[in-house]
Amino acid sequence: MKPLFVALALSLAASSAIAAEVENHSPHPFNIRDLVMMDRVGDPQLSPDGRYALYTVRSTDYAANKGITAIYLLDLQQGGKPRKLVDKGSSPRWAPDGASFYYLAAKDGVAQLWRWGSSDPKAGLLGKTAAAPAQVTHTPLDVNAFVLSPDGKQALLSFDVFTDCADLACTKERLDGREADKSTGTVYDKLFVRHWDTWADGRRAQLYIADLQGDEAPRLLSLGIDGDVPSKPFGGDDEFSFSPDGRTVYFDARIAGKTEPWSTNFDVFSVPADGSAAPKNLTAANPAWDTAPVASPDGKTLYYLAMKEPGFEADRFGIMALDLDSGQKREVAPDWDRSAGGLKISADGKTLYASADDHGQHSLFAIELATGKVRTLVTDGAVGGYSLGKSRLLLQRDDLKHPADLYTADLQGKSLKQVTHYNEQRLKNTQMGEPEFFAFKGWNSETVQGYVVKPANYKSGRKYPVAFIIHGGPQGAMENAWSYRWNPQTYAGQGFAVVTVNFHGSTGYGKAFTDSISGDWGGKPLDDLKAGWKAALSKYSFLDGDRACALGASYGGFMVYWIAGVWNEPWKCLVDHDGVFDTRSMYYSTEELWFEEKENGGTQYEHPENYEKFNPLEHVKDWRVPMLVVHGGKDFRIPDVQGLGAFTAMQRRGIPSQFLHFPDENHWVLKPQNSVQWHETVNAWLKQWTAQDGSRKNGK
Repeated sequence: MKPLFVALALSLAASSAIAAEVENHSPHPFNIRDLVMMDRVGDPQLSPDGRYALYTVRSTDYAANKGITAIYLLDLQQGGKPRKLVDKGSSPRWAPDGASFYYLAAKDGVAQLWRWGSSDPKAGLLGKTAAAPAQVTHTPLDVNAFVLSPDGKQALLSFDVFTDCADLACTKERLDGREADKSTGTVYDKLFVRHWDTWADGRRAQLYIADLQGDEAPRLLSLGIDGDVPSKPFGGDDEFSFSPDGRTVYFDARIAGKTEPWSTNFDVFSVPADGSAAPKNLTAANPAWDTAPVASPDGKTLYYLAMKEPGFEADRFGIMALDLDSGQKREVAPDWDRSAGGLKISADGKTLYASADDHGQHSLFAIELATGKVRTLVTDGAVGGYSLGKSRLLLQRDDLKHPADLYTADLQGKSLKQVTHYNEQRLKNTQMGEPEFFAFKGWNSETVQGYVVKPANYKSGRKYPVAFIIHGGPQGAMENAWSYRWNPQTYAGQGFAVVTVNFHGSTGYGKAFTDSISGDWGGKPLDDLKAGWKAALSKYSFLDGDRACALGASYGGFMVYWIAGVWNEPWKCLVDHDGVFDTRSMYYSTEELWFEEKENGGTQYEHPENYEKFNPLEHVKDWRVPMLVVHGGKDFRIPDVQGLGAFTAMQRRGIPSQFLHFPDENHWVLKPQNSVQWHETVNAWLKQWTAQDGSRKNGK
């Protein structure tokens, strides 16, 4: 353990090095400094007339150790450089007339709704009559998210409130009172006590409506809903919407009570926009997850996403159509074996658009409502956010060699054109590794896909050490996509080849393939990893199988702990981030119990044998490979005692090991300087144990 002043000196030196290298344009392999300083493009919004693109760009203030999000405008008709309109703001959304847009930004530390643009629709957004940004809401609480009404005169607003309070001011007063109270204890009588990275304080995210042209206080619409709108921790403005005439509001919520930690029963509700009646449950018959309501242009049909299996968060999302007059429901494209997301509808009401994982890509699809026919529009990479216009698409797209930029395409996905070029200069002189997908026979001789990334400095005929990355989820995938965590190019830039496998349980290969991991965490996936490693070594002669380390996070971290005891022969070192070390204690310390109960076939006290079947703790006696353990102190999904327990096991057994703990990070590492420390620590560990000069000696 380094003395505190030494660690501080090293941290300051690293910070200075980062600052010095930000503007380094000399040729070099891609590295963490390149990654952490990149501009992150997102949230594309196409203007009603299709001329302008609104979007956000997150830049990094490294000295302040945070990201800053700004709002930009690009004229798609005239071209030219993007124009920054808002220095610090998020969630830009066009007014229906296209003469202005609304967004969220802080005022005196409280997130409020703002309007930017012209009061004259004919003048255009950048006309001479354009006004300075105008604050629209003046609430005592943060606006979580918002949706504009079809006529632009109202907005749905989400606030975190105490549901027994009559108004927003009451919640603020209660929070201020707690802040002034010198006692710090909190009494809980139900779960969640904490969720993701936040302790519960008794508030719920509730849905309100506000008139944008008046000064009346927002009116509560989700009266009597004991749930969050949008859902926590990751819900957004796609979880509530208006009918085309603006008279009805649709939203989804999970009625919590005391069953919230083991329920995935979200329902879609309707409520009059004037609040004249209580919300009505439209999907009560389905005990699984219903979400993301989108009304047809004629207002007669409500489309939404629905799962079928209660308690299974990774079940396939099918697309449902609800006839609002008759109440009849049908599934759209039931034979499409993909899990849909990002649902939008065309102006003529004939086509739905959705994104989905698909064979290592995250693609955009069009679904014909009359026939259920599904067409792939944009693939070969990952489509993030997208915006649908009358005649064109605006979308965010990236891949394994390119961070996100914006593209336009017609509604058939043709004429794909890149319209922004962020990070182009920053990446111009960086060297990256070439990726290649490969397939092999995995468990039960079924086809499994993976990919290899060559080192950035690859030269034919040489062999290179390997970073064998195991993805999390477990219902997830390593895709042809850019990432700011576990980006293969950061390893390729350090001279490592990368191998990864989308084992049974991965998404994008059909429902049966994804579902097959439940109850078999250490079975079929391990068979696939073994077969994938063997196939990669056979196919790619540049992989040095004698200098390889395995790395993983979350479920990937579980698998690292698992293989430490049952498949440790190939590995010179291991890296485990926020993994499950003891499946028994994990059940009682995590927050979302539905996940544990689905993956292990019930509760731990009713089915203890299921939790012990693949428990890494039971194989500690067979551990032998040096391991770096990383964990976040605010990770409530997999609490840090899991990582500490694994490190204790390594130390007690005398196996070379390190423990990197971030007290201020959750399940992910998000702060720029923490990200740099994470990568530099991991890279040093990999290099130490894969060195060729014989210097690997018990941590020295």
